[in-house]
Amino acid sequence: MKNYLNFETEIKDLETELDRLKDPYNQSGLSEVDTKKISELQNQIDEKLKSVYSNLDPWQTTMVARHEDRPKSKFFIDKLFEDFIPLSGDRFYGEDKSVLAGFAKFDGESVLVIGQEKGDDLDSRIIRNFGMMRPEGYRKTIRLMELADRYKIPIITFIDTPGAYPGVGAEERGQAEAIAKSIECCMKLKVPTLAIVIGEGGSGGAIALASSSKVIMFENAIYSVISPEGCATILWRDPKKMLDAAKAMKLSAKDLLGLDIIDEIIHEPTGGAHRDRDLILNNVKNSIKKNLDYFKSMSAEEIFSERKNKFLKIGRGKGFVSDAEQLSSLKVKENNLKDFLNSNKNLTIFIGVFLVVLISLLIFL
Repeated sequence: MKNYLNFETEIKDLETELDRLKDPYNQSGLSEVDTKKISELQNQIDEKLKSVYSNLDPWQTTMVARHEDRPKSKFFIDKLFEDFIPLSGDRFYGEDKSVLAGFAKFDGESVLVIGQEKGDDLDSRIIRNFGMMRPEGYRKTIRLMELADRYKIPIITFIDTPGAYPGVGAEERGQAEAIAKSIECCMKLKVPTLAIVIGEGGSGGAIALASSSKVIMFENAIYSVISPEGCATILWRDPKKMLDAAKAMKLSAKDLLGLDIIDEIIHEPTGGAHRDRDLILNNVKNSIKKNLDYFKSMSAEEIFSERKNKFLKIGRGKGFVSDAEQLSSLKVKENNLKDFLNSNKNLTIFIGVFLVVLISLLIFL
C-alpha cells in the first residue's frame, strides 16, 4: 500500500484511478483494459508530479525527507556493497541497533560502511529506536573508524536520523561526550570519508558522523541543527509555525549547497527517491565511485588538510582570513586588525575613552 503526503491528494486520486483501470476484474463483471485511458492517466500523473515537486517549500521538503516509503540505509548497504560484515558493540556498554556498521566491498575495494537505520515498519522502528543513536552507537562507530584509519580503508556513511536519542539513560552514559568524540574522530581521520544524507540529517546526531571529506545530500533530504517543529517551539512558542522555521533555517540541499556547507546534491526521481529505487541506487553508486576516485591520488596528509580547511572555511568568507591557505593556522594577522581599527576611528576613540574612565574608577574607588 502506497503512502501519500497531504499535498499529494490529486496524485493519489489519479493513481487510484490508474490502478482500477489496470485491473478491471476487481470490479463487478468483466471489461476490457482501456490502454488509451491508462496512457493518458499516466501522462497526467507525470505532469502533476513534475508540477508539485518542482515547487516544494521547505516544510514540504521536510515531509518528503521523512516519507515512510523512502529507502533507508539498510537498502543501500544491501544493494550497493558486497560481502558486508556487520560488527557490533562499543566494548564499553552494549550494542546500538539504530546504527549498522561493518566492512564491505565496493567496486572491488574494501570500505567501512556506517548507516543510521530508522526501520521500515513499526516493529523494526522500535528495535532501531527510529534511527536515534545512543552513546554506545557513537562509541562503536568511533572504534570502527579508527580501525579503518589504521588500515587506510575509506569510510562511507549514510545519515538518516531526527537526532541523537535524548533519553535519561543516554544522557547518564555520556551522550554529549560521545557525540563530541565522534566529531573529533571524524576530523582526525586521514582516509577519505563520504557522508550521504539520504533523509533527515538532524542536529548533533547527524554531524557526529557527517564531519566528512565530502558531505553529499539527496535532493529532497534535509540537514539542520534542529527540527522545524523544535525551532518554531523555541522561537515562537508555537510548533505550528514550522513552515516559517523551515524557511528561516535553510535546511534544504539547494540552500546548503549555496552556503558551501555541503559539496554535492544527488538528484532524485520525480516524486521522491521512493518512486524509483533503481534510479536512485544508480545515482548513489555513481556519486560514491566519483568521489572515491577523486581521493585516490591524494596522500593521507592532503586528505586530512582538505577536510580541515573545508570546515574552517564555512562562514569565514567575509572575515579576516580571505586566503584558504591561511585557514590551518587559525591566526589573525596583526596588520588586518590594525587596518580594521584605522578604518573605524570613532570606535577606536570610544574604546580609548571607555578604558580611561574604567581605569579612573578603579583608582579612585
